[in-house]
Amino acid sequence: MRLTTGVWTCLLAAGVLGWGAVRSPATQADEPQRPNVLFIAVDDMNCDLGCYGNGQVLTPNLNALAARGVQFDRAYCQFPLCSPSRTSLLTGLRPDTTQVFNLKKHFRSVLPDVVTLPELFKNNGYFVARVGKIYHYGNPGQIGTNGLDDEQSWHERINPSGRDKKEESQITNFTPRRGLGSSLSLMAAGGKDEEQTDGIVATEAIRLMREHKDQPFFIAAGFYRPHCPYVAPAKYFDLYPLKSISMPPLTDDELMGVPAMALSSTAPRPWFGVAEIEARRAKQAYYACISFVDAQVGRLLTELDQLGLRENTLIVFWSDHGYHLGEHGLWKKQSNFEESARAPLIFAGYGVPSHGKRSLRPVEFLDIYPTVADLCGLKPKGNLEGVSLRPLLTDPAATWDRPAYTQVDRNGKPGHSVRTQRWRYTEWDNGRAGKQLYDHEADPRELMNLADDPAHAKVVAEMQTLVRKNWPTDSYSNRGADAKPPAAKARR
Repeated sequence: MRLTTGVWTCLLAAGVLGWGAVRSPATQADEPQRPNVLFIAVDDMNCDLGCYGNGQVLTPNLNALAARGVQFDRAYCQFPLCSPSRTSLLTGLRPDTTQVFNLKKHFRSVLPDVVTLPELFKNNGYFVARVGKIYHYGNPGQIGTNGLDDEQSWHERINPSGRDKKEESQITNFTPRRGLGSSLSLMAAGGKDEEQTDGIVATEAIRLMREHKDQPFFIAAGFYRPHCPYVAPAKYFDLYPLKSISMPPLTDDELMGVPAMALSSTAPRPWFGVAEIEARRAKQAYYACISFVDAQVGRLLTELDQLGLRENTLIVFWSDHGYHLGEHGLWKKQSNFEESARAPLIFAGYGVPSHGKRSLRPVEFLDIYPTVADLCGLKPKGNLEGVSLRPLLTDPAATWDRPAYTQVDRNGKPGHSVRTQRWRYTEWDNGRAGKQLYDHEADPRELMNLADDPAHAKVVAEMQTLVRKNWPTDSYSNRGADAKPPAAKARR
């Protein structure tokens, strides 16, 4: 029996009210010295969440998590593609250091001795395990395998495979020339949440928390949705009537002066050439997957409370990058627009003194590693390229002068982007293939490229200086042929 939107929402809300209620934090003297870490990753989730201001998408559990901690409204990945982003986050190093720019190369081939974030905890006496996708592996092709995982990061690895994998033949693919991992495809599945791969991720992570509740743990739960194919139990589709789903408008004006490389992540445009009704159905399914994953996150948070571990557990929630749902005619990731580069990031629990606060400071996913280590009292080995966000967890409005950098690759040519509090500036092929400048105070949807406006020449020069500081001119060409990603048709 399917649940109506109102009934399902009420049930979820009832389930999370206890978790979302704010408790008095333990005093410093009472706090255990070795906090746990619950490290929650999602795949291809953008910021279309309730707590991020999307009034349509139902995410009561993530809303409750944000209400207990600090939500970063301007958090940016370093490379909007699964493996480069996850590698950068987990090593604390930029893609130009890891040399991972595609879905095939493993960072150990370049940095064999690097100590990853989970490995740091493993080396310091923690039980360290992952369930599901933390490092990259192909979704859905490599579900049930280790994929491109890093074995030495973990004591235990669990690779769930559920009903969604077994029933792939029933999925509707609106882009049949594209494999499922890069498609616009969907299925309103039968059965229970727990039968899906992501339901199994939650079940197994809960089991690990129960088994290791009496010792310090670092448990990483990696969910596979809302990555395509967009598969979730049918009740989650019912939350989003198709008549309520619309596509963002696309005008000629917003494309005026935009470099061709900036729009090349989706071909053909718009929306890989599907009909509008198919694009709307795909967006509906994507939102259904977000709510499905939110429910699984809620299971983890409820279990944490039932085990009495709330006060002594640092919770980190992140997505590997953002995701286009039709903006500028684009779909998925691999652009330097805001929708692709920006992703959810929430810290809550142990060591996070602020509750229900939002930080508007631009931060990088590189900062996650040093922040988690800092809050847990561990000293990383080597020179990480991010910094601890502890000052912003204490005061989300604190002074912060660090910009956020994001890069992509288009057929061996770079797109370099820098985001400050107000501006986004992007150069393609070191400026030879065009530039973009957007004023987020006046133009948060990035519809008017100001790069060639003489009135903004000074801003362009300032932003160019930041780009050159992070990427010296033509340094990209020194990577070597093996560092270049595969041809566009092979990407996901």
